Amino acid sequence: MAGSSFGTIFRITTWGESHGAALGVVVDGCPAGLFLNSSDIQAYLDRRKPGQTKISTPRKEADEAEILSGIFEGKTTGTPVAMLVRNTSQHSADYSEIANYYRPGHADYTFDAKYGFRDYRGGGRSSGRETIGRVAAGAVAAKLLREFGIELTAYTKSIGPVNIDMTKFEKQAILDTPTCMPDREASVLAEAYLADCMKNYDSAGGVIECVIGGVPAGLGDPVFEKLSANLSRAVMSIGAVKAVEIGDGINVALRHGSDNNDSFRMENGQITKASNHAGGILGGISDGSSIILRAYIKPTPSIFSPQETVNRQGENIEISIKGRHDPIIVPRAVVVVESMAALVLADALLLNASAKMDHLKRIYGR
Repeated sequence: MAGSSFGTIFRITTWGESHGAALGVVVDGCPAGLFLNSSDIQAYLDRRKPGQTKISTPRKEADEAEILSGIFEGKTTGTPVAMLVRNTSQHSADYSEIANYYRPGHADYTFDAKYGFRDYRGGGRSSGRETIGRVAAGAVAAKLLREFGIELTAYTKSIGPVNIDMTKFEKQAILDTPTCMPDREASVLAEAYLADCMKNYDSAGGVIECVIGGVPAGLGDPVFEKLSANLSRAVMSIGAVKAVEIGDGINVALRHGSDNNDSFRMENGQITKASNHAGGILGGISDGSSIILRAYIKPTPSIFSPQETVNRQGENIEISIKGRHDPIIVPRAVVVVESMAALVLADALLLNASAKMDHLKRIYGR
């Protein structure tokens, strides 16, 4: 299977299955000298681990990270950073029934069509647990970015029909609420909405927003390696994501240029913008404003309601999916979106070091 690696200089490779012995990631290209320890990684993994709230899967996993290489005396060595998380709560028997049919909304059929074989225990590489490696690597990338004043904040913007009120934004609420909403009142409404979904044996979708502050102007390239393109590719690679927006997104299609353009102006000797409809990226290159992106997440496809499908013998059947599943993917995917964005920014930062002769001369003292 190709396609388990991502990035150019800051490059990651994830491995493992949801019901295998372990999952993990190898991070290549992280500069030497970055202070890093297991608590940095664990803080990110704790944000996505299952079994923490009534609106997440009851599967209980500690998701404790083991750093196997690339760290010495508390700092990165410049060699690959390998990290592992062991699976300890697999209930593979819960999935034995689905070995012979294709679950609606899952990758069961497409895996069979491509490989003629699939790991039906929770989806294998298509499982949401694959994102453990992304999040562990994202924690490393985020720490690298903080060294340069770049901060990422992702949160749940909406669940079903419930939207947050940005005037009630409270950053700590992202970590405190089970929905990862920064608006506590909206979180209560969303929890009630999800309770109704669960009573009806159904699931819900929503929107995740990620704001990246402190990004200098000049990251990204103007053609195929646009920063916006790479961010979109990274976020769309998350299994549940069905659409990505940068800045004002699809709303720009309804505007005139006079409404949509962001005016430039000078403030304290710096070029700034009067607005940020572009979401911090112009021509594929960061413009110094906050980068704003949104990911649209589908409802959890594993639901207890009866559904029609087809088995491997080509027969039409009706099923009700069993097992332990999230009624909504969004809250646990917040840190995954944040991590994928961090990976793109870390790679862009390193790639930009060779963009000008001035940069190279500063590095090599010429």
